[in-house]
Amino acid sequence: MSHLPWGKHAIINAHMCSRISISNYKSIYNFNKKLIDAIDMKPFGNPFIERFGEGHLAGYTLIQPIHTSSLVFHFSEQTGDLYGDVFSCKFFDEAVVNAVIQDCFNPTYIDTVVLDRQAGQLMRLR
Repeated sequence: MSHLPWGKHAIINAHMCSRISISNYKSIYNFNKKLIDAIDMKPFGNPFIERFGEGHLAGYTLIQPIHTSSLVFHFSEQTGDLYGDVFSCKFFDEAVVNAVIQDCFNPTYIDTVVLDRQAGQLMRLR
């Protein structure tokens, strides 16, 4: 039996971003707003943006619930890397997500993997 996917999940690694931008609350806040607009999502409440961690783990995390799921991004200040997850049961274009990341954080390159999410079609680990 074939089912349409429940949702789409983009897993993004952006390498060697502008360290000034990924270390700045306002830059991350503005990125969140720009991304939501660009992929036509509706935020559910305010974003959680906090800097924490020590040493090589220090950096900001952005969590934005959206009406169709969530946006989650982690920013490594030491390496300049960004790690993101965009999941939604509403269609979005991962190329648009990458373009917003490029515009806001200027990474050297971006790796993106896209998964169609459908319960019952993924291996279950117990």
